[in-house]
Formats: sequence, C-alpha cells, structure tokens
Amino acid sequence: MSADQTPAPAAPSRRTLGVMLLLTVLSALLVLTAAGRTWAEGRAGTLDVSVSGGKISELPGGLALVGLAAAVAVFAVRGAGRLGVGALTLLAGLGAAAASAAGAGDTAALDAEAARKLALSGSAATEVSHTGWPWVALVGGLLLALAGLLTLRYGRGWPAMGSRYEAPTRKTPARTETPGDLWKALDRGEDPTA
Repeated sequence: MSADQTPAPAAPSRRTLGVMLLLTVLSALLVLTAAGRTWAEGRAGTLDVSVSGGKISELPGGLALVGLAAAVAVFAVRGAGRLGVGALTLLAGLGAAAASAAGAGDTAALDAEAARKLALSGSAATEVSHTGWPWVALVGGLLLALAGLLTLRYGRGWPAMGSRYEAPTRKTPARTETPGDLWKALDRGEDPTA
C-alpha cells in the first residue's frame, strides 16, 4: 500500500467520543468495584469487623452511576444540553473523588459496625487499618471528571441521534381540491381528513 493509499484517520470528534466513553466505563467500573470492597477493618473486642466503601459512603457509587447515565445522554442531546451533560459528568467525577478521599480515613462506619457486633452503643473499633480501595475509587472519580472535561471541550462536534428519534411534529394538512390531491397528501404522510 503506497503512502497516498493509506486510510484517513478517524475524525477527531469520533476519537474523542470513543475516549470519553472508554473513560466513563472504566471510571464507573473502578468506582463501583472499589465501593464494594473493604475500605476499613479492625477489631471489636475479640471479633473482627470490616466495612465496605458502600457502607462508609454511598456517594461514590451513586455518582459513578450518574456518570454512566450521562454518557448515554450525550447521544440524546445537542448544543447547550450536551454542555450541561458534560458539566454534570465533571461534577459527578469530582464528587466521587472527594467522597472517596473523605472515606479513606473514616472510622465512623467501622465504629458503628463494632457497636452493632458487640450490641453496645458507643463501642469503638480498635486496631483500625485502611485498605487502598478508597484510592482506587478516587482515581475512578478523577477519570470520570476527565470524561466530563472531554465532553465540555469536544462534545459539540460529536454525532447525535438522528431526527427519526425526535418527537413527531404535527403537519398541517394541505387543502385538497381533487381526489388526486387527497392521495398525494396521503403519500406525503399528511392526514387529509384532519
């Protein structure tokens, strides 16, 4: 294949759309996986206690789902709506990252679990340790924020759903004089009886 026969690279808008979709799916996968894993563990008397990211804060997982929904919404909107979706994705990513960072050192949920296991209110967990899963969720949140930035920057050039998905508009019927005009109106999709 000669140099002048090389295929043209994909349009930048389609490439950035693909990168945004990949980042969104990857970020949601990271955040949702991390939220289901143990973030903190310790002891309550002689019992081992642990809590997952979802018990510490439901916010990262919820915001990851918002990001996934926004990635689908990108195809349904245009113009200012697409900028709004990009801003929502950016905020969801930053919120998931912030909530993950806040949960990385949180012991309140672990203390509550210790109190539940011991059936003694006010009990606190001892020998507390934290895992790296909150930081995985934080990275996922930052990737989601990056997907939102890509949407804000390049979203206007991305393809959208065709007009066939839009709500139909009512056409005013044409005034007909002859039976042939009635058939022509029907062929155009108009209701000549309205």
